[in-house]
Amino acid sequence: MITKEEWDKALTGRHGEKLQKRFSSATVALCGLGGLGSNIALSLARAGVGKLILIDFDRVDVTNLHRQQYKASQVGMNKTDALFENLREIAPYTRIETHTLKITEENAVPLLQGADIVCEAFDCAEAKAMLTDTVLEKLPDKFLVAASGMAGLGSANSIRTRKITDRFYLCGDGQSDVSSEGSLISSRVMLCAAHQAHTVLRILAGEFDV
Repeated sequence: MITKEEWDKALTGRHGEKLQKRFSSATVALCGLGGLGSNIALSLARAGVGKLILIDFDRVDVTNLHRQQYKASQVGMNKTDALFENLREIAPYTRIETHTLKITEENAVPLLQGADIVCEAFDCAEAKAMLTDTVLEKLPDKFLVAASGMAGLGSANSIRTRKITDRFYLCGDGQSDVSSEGSLISSRVMLCAAHQAHTVLRILAGEFDV
């Protein structure tokens, strides 16, 4: 087992002391731990983000394994517990807070008020809209990084990041969904998740353009 000193030294060596301090002092909330959220979480943990808040009510299913960061041995586990387990193996000194529940308009504010940045990583359009409206209206001091459109085998180059407002970023192609494309392909979902994770890191670094 590596020590915290070794972990911190490795990250500082890669990112520089100033940038790593920004990462390690940040808290990011992940709303939804599926193909987007589980991949975002791994990228942020590897970058040394100090604390992750993991929120999901679902359990790992065999149909999740083709695009989500879980193992066959974890089928049936709560996604919060399974992802906690996997993150501990990858980034043992990241602080992790888990909530195994469905995020709603009523509980969103207390769940998210401790985060600097909120990542929307839902599959359901209604849930996406609810979280976006809630964060923008009730938590205007937070940054929101959301996703829209990553289904099918469309070009990887159509996945992009747009800055909607000063504190609201949207990643994806903006149009594809499972109903029209018929599938979610791991590589394209991961591309969108990478855009979200990279946007989070750029915000933490003080880079607010796209």
